[in-house]
Amino acid sequence: MNSDQSTTPDASASVESKSDEDTFTKVKSKKTQKRKREQDAAADMDTEGPMASKRPQFPPISGDRLRGPDEMRKVPVPAHRYTPLKENWLKIFTPIVENLQLQVRFNLKTRNVEIKTCKDTQDISSLTKATDFVKAFVLGFQVEDALALIRLDELFLESFDVTDVKPLKGDHLSRAIGRLAGKGGKTKFTIENVTKTRIVLADTKSTFKGLWQHQGGGQSDS
Repeated sequence: MNSDQSTTPDASASVESKSDEDTFTKVKSKKTQKRKREQDAAADMDTEGPMASKRPQFPPISGDRLRGPDEMRKVPVPAHRYTPLKENWLKIFTPIVENLQLQVRFNLKTRNVEIKTCKDTQDISSLTKATDFVKAFVLGFQVEDALALIRLDELFLESFDVTDVKPLKGDHLSRAIGRLAGKGGKTKFTIENVTKTRIVLADTKSTFKGLWQHQGGGQSDS
């Protein structure tokens, strides 16, 4: 009897420990789970083929909506450029109207050259080209040199006052302008040939103007 009673608790204890092992589940470490996710993702990437991207389809825009309302630019003309503008008006008027399909007029009241787009204008950038063309002539360039702004791209016009670089007065200002020009214009011609530019020195306003082309473009015909 005693032997049977002593073996019974041992058997029950072994049964309970086995049941406890069945109830508890083994938890994997986070590193193992992360490694498995990376392997699954790599397998998915290998199995998936290249997907064809679909381009969005938009209805075409009409020319009237693309162009928008007519735009106008004004270029003021100083008094000392009235006579040259009148003498060369036909040379200025023709390329703006025939080549760029723009409207242009000289307003006698406001003393401005007004350039406006119209329904025949195909490229909106033509307005900027025409404005730079007229501005270059007003600043003192010849019509032939200023026409390069219409014929060629990547041409730029810049103007600055000598006194903006260094405040000078009297004879010092005259000597500075003379050094830019050089004897007989030799210095100015050298700068133009080396840098592929056109330079105008206006003695009345002490301004230095350059017409040049971007480094990546071709050379100017002026």
